[in-house]
Amino acid sequence: MNAVEIRGLTKAFGSGDSRVVANANVDLVIPAGTIHALVGENGAGKSTAMKMLFGMLEPDSGEIRVNGDRVRFKSPMDAMRSGIGMVHQHFMLAGPYTVLENILLGAESTGPFSRLPLAEAEKRLKSLCDRYSMPVDPHARIEDLPVGMQQRVEILKLLYRDSKILILDEPTAVLTPQEIDALFSNLRRLRDEGRTIVIITHKLKEVLAISDRVSVLRQGRLAGYMETAHATAEKLAEWMVGRKVILSVAAAATAGHGRGEPRLKVQNLLRGVSFEVRAGEIVGIAGVEGNGQTELLRSLLLPEGRSVEILGKDVSKSPASRIRELPVAFFPEDRLRDGLLMDESAERNLLLGNQRNPKFVDRWGVIRKGALDAALERAWHEFDLRPKRRQMASRGYSGGNQQKLVIAREFEHDPKLVVSAHPTRGVDVGAIEWIHRKLMDARDSGAGVLLVSSELDEILALSDRILVLLDGRIVAEYAGGSVDALTIGRAMGGARA
Repeated sequence: MNAVEIRGLTKAFGSGDSRVVANANVDLVIPAGTIHALVGENGAGKSTAMKMLFGMLEPDSGEIRVNGDRVRFKSPMDAMRSGIGMVHQHFMLAGPYTVLENILLGAESTGPFSRLPLAEAEKRLKSLCDRYSMPVDPHARIEDLPVGMQQRVEILKLLYRDSKILILDEPTAVLTPQEIDALFSNLRRLRDEGRTIVIITHKLKEVLAISDRVSVLRQGRLAGYMETAHATAEKLAEWMVGRKVILSVAAAATAGHGRGEPRLKVQNLLRGVSFEVRAGEIVGIAGVEGNGQTELLRSLLLPEGRSVEILGKDVSKSPASRIRELPVAFFPEDRLRDGLLMDESAERNLLLGNQRNPKFVDRWGVIRKGALDAALERAWHEFDLRPKRRQMASRGYSGGNQQKLVIAREFEHDPKLVVSAHPTRGVDVGAIEWIHRKLMDARDSGAGVLLVSSELDEILALSDRILVLLDGRIVAEYAGGSVDALTIGRAMGGARA
């Protein structure tokens, strides 16, 4: 029996010239008791289709059947009552509240004399934690938990509601290799218990490792589906992008890398962190998120008296506006909070941070329209930013296209130093190929590159040196090409091999 059948599903946003079709006559069949991977480029319509299944969006046309019954959910609560749960890429948890309170949120009684069944709920939660080997303190506040533990809470929340169909959007983005192994083990167990799992992901290696079947969307339509046993990463990537894709960029360190002058030098940040990035090298910072990466990156742009040198200049007392005038590119950790003005157009966002750049603004403060138009053309064609809508607000783009817009803007600085935080998070394989090549080209042209990423494959593929950050300290350093993911994963978890 099929857990989910989607036939002719169509969804468009906007009207007239600004109308964007996210899904066009999409057909998906997801057998019960399987792990089904849904992959595709940014803007291919993956999340839109799943949001319609989950009741967050209403289809323009088409049919959805769950366990053979035709449904038309008006809200996520309707979907949850029908046994469907979803863990979003950006977690939907209430930070100031405890784990237990978040587990109950939305499932509590609402009558005039109702009360929260805290004791009973805690007992049930502990039983789920023990059964699936996912320990968590029910009284810990969400805002105090690392992101990997927050994801665990999201999954436990669905299990507490006894969801039979679980949708996971980019579930491994914040996990160490060991945590990914544990997650996959639990997903297989849930499948073997008869639950149905849908994973939205860009990581083809993980698709091949965990799924039973994979469906590929391209430009809002189904490009193909197959049993995973018959799939290869190369075939899936070609379906996604519509052309052959180089999946692994060889970036092994050479003896000449890192011998140039320092592009970045920091001393005694956080809990004694000191390192430098030299011209012609990529220095990778590996670590589970929440171990000081945010504070380290903030210190580079807002030193506030800390010892930071950028391109040979002491910027320890410089304001961020002065630092932004240097030929430095910054890719922020959170593109929504720190990278974009969500209600402004792509054109306006390309100007963000370039207000004093003579490339875009003349000495009288007048915007050079021709230069801005050329930058927008580069974003469209070199980064495949889509849709090509000059005045569309940035919030109208998919997450991956928002990331492309940030990176396209930052390379307009012609940087000699690139500070890159999670550059390919939520980005499809075609854009990953391009971004990795762009980082390597920057290194090879003499820039220094600081790469902060939770993606170990990315760190291993690109870095000439690798530093492991744990609890605000550098706990290990490796030469590029001399270490594997498991060794780094152990260091990230505090067990130096």
